[in-house]
Amino acid sequence: MEKVAVGPMPYMSVMPTVLVGANVNGKPNYMTAAWATVACLVPPMVCVAINKERYTAKGILENKTFSLNVPSVKQVVKTDFCGIVSGSREDKSKVFASFYGKLKTAPLAEECPVGIECRLFTSVDCGSHQLHIGEVVEIHADKACVVNGKPDISKVDPIMYYNSAYFGVGKEVEKAFSAGKKYRKK
Repeated sequence: MEKVAVGPMPYMSVMPTVLVGANVNGKPNYMTAAWATVACLVPPMVCVAINKERYTAKGILENKTFSLNVPSVKQVVKTDFCGIVSGSREDKSKVFASFYGKLKTAPLAEECPVGIECRLFTSVDCGSHQLHIGEVVEIHADKACVVNGKPDISKVDPIMYYNSAYFGVGKEVEKAFSAGKKYRKK
């Protein structure tokens, strides 16, 4: 296949859509982000890149805690709203019902099938964005979404982000750490 150069950009194909939760001035606030991923297995850590100007970033640095909430496709309208409206201009504390886990300062969205409660491990200045790395303190998952002790992607039905649009997750195509074994059999 012929390749063409398209220039440098932060391209990662499809990304999960999350709601970053943080208390800002004592109130829960949620912002939509797609630049989130796993950072470490042991201890378990996740990370999210947030523009330094975002209101939610202030809450993360203020409390040294945050949450990553995984909304389902059923919550796409509320989720997008949290990304297009700044908490500095409008109170978003009632968009999702909030509850608190072990840390007491990282709001979790009750309606989201999965909430990841994090203690800030470190923040790294990356230029326009700050990468917030959080140690996972607890994962809160709807009982109906848990299979074999873990949230099941088909039951969570997360929102995926690509090229300024939201998508659902498709069907499983192969098993990881197994499909590649077929390669040598050819």
